[in-house]
Amino acid sequence: MLVRIDPGSATPLFEQVAASIRRALAAGSPARGEQLPPARELAASLEINVHTVLRAYAVLRDEGLIDLRRRRGAVVLGDAPSRARLAELVVGLVDEAKRAGVGLEELTGVIKEKYT
Repeated sequence: MLVRIDPGSATPLFEQVAASIRRALAAGSPARGEQLPPARELAASLEINVHTVLRAYAVLRDEGLIDLRRRRGAVVLGDAPSRARLAELVVGLVDEAKRAGVGLEELTGVIKEKYT
């Protein structure tokens, strides 16, 4: 799994790491039950702080994409590819809404209208 970051980007590094892993999960690699690289190893390869990677892993855990366990590391959950794809779509939707000047309440209303 290839994780890419842009140190010059305005997007925080932990968000870049999480987004990169999310894209990989949406593409199906790594698969269910596979481990993500240890945080220290990934941080060293990206030349960033280990806490940045741990924060990205926590975001992915909160999204229901991975499970974090001591001594076991970060493990991909069963429905991670579909959830990761959905999370990527939501990020794109929110970004587009911001560019269009659509607020959270209006966006939520549009989603509720389309969902039912």
